[in-house]
Amino acid sequence: MSNLQTVIVTLSLSYALIGALLLLVLVYARLPWPVKAAAVIITSAFYVASFVGSRGLLGWASVDRLPPRFKLLQARIVDPHTLEGDPGAVYLWVETLDADNRPSGVPRAFRIPYNDALAEKAQKASDQIAAGHPQGGRAGDFGTGEGGIIDAAREYILPKTIIETAGGDPSTGEFKAGQAAGDGVAFTPLLPPRMPPKDEQ
Repeated sequence: MSNLQTVIVTLSLSYALIGALLLLVLVYARLPWPVKAAAVIITSAFYVASFVGSRGLLGWASVDRLPPRFKLLQARIVDPHTLEGDPGAVYLWVETLDADNRPSGVPRAFRIPYNDALAEKAQKASDQIAAGHPQGGRAGDFGTGEGGIIDAAREYILPKTIIETAGGDPSTGEFKAGQAAGDGVAFTPLLPPRMPPKDEQ
């Protein structure tokens, strides 16, 4: 179980315990005062645990799907480590682009299971950014761990072609067989935003 999953499970158990303790106090209101006091103290302690646990979630990369079109701000590649059991990952910090190629959201980090092809593409795009050439990207269905197809994104990327894009479990790095891992995301030079048409004179 990854650190993020541990934090989520801890938060879930904390809130479940809070709810159970409050229900216990409400149902059995004639409990002796020491028991009520202990319930209040334990409930308060788990509120603190929930707060501290939620702060631990800040800064974690999302395992949601990448946006269909985005500006790549930076990439970090973590190679797999066989001895430590780390499957590796490719971290992308991106900003969503709208239909006119303008940024339409706040920057967000995404975690994608490691793949040689994707790592190579991400490294080349990162090198281009370092050389002063902004990079855009188009994505399929990375990050959910389900290996499904997003029809809208697939039609946008390859309107006439049917392709199985990759998905994988971000915590284990496992991919489903028969999928072309790393083919679902492409990096290209960032095009300038489309300007609105000028009024004809």
